[in-house]
Amino acid sequence: QVQLVESGGGLVQAGGSLRLSCTASKNIFAFSSMGWYRQSPGKQREFVAEIATANPRLANYGDSVKGRFTISRPNAKNTVYLQMNGLQSEDTAIYYCNGRARGGTESYWGQGTQVTVSS
Repeated sequence: QVQLVESGGGLVQAGGSLRLSCTASKNIFAFSSMGWYRQSPGKQREFVAEIATANPRLANYGDSVKGRFTISRPNAKNTVYLQMNGLQSEDTAIYYCNGRARGGTESYWGQGTQVTVSS
């Protein structure tokens, strides 16, 4: 069974930074892409960023985080990172890691990690 485990959330002041990690229980290349979504109370889950595992230079970002967040997949690790800079109160949410199975339709989710930005 595939597991995605997030870590790195916490409480930070506005303008600060956090780095989230998502570690997969299987080889990262079993996923065509990995990404991050977030959800705050009363809102729908929102796309944050995604990266192609085979070509980590291919990354996409949601409009609200462009220029502030960076997704990366270091070599030789089954881990994807989300570096979040210039955090704002609107970034407060539960952040979920997502992995899309290569060659299939399955989509896997982590349990989520809370990010709270105080103003």
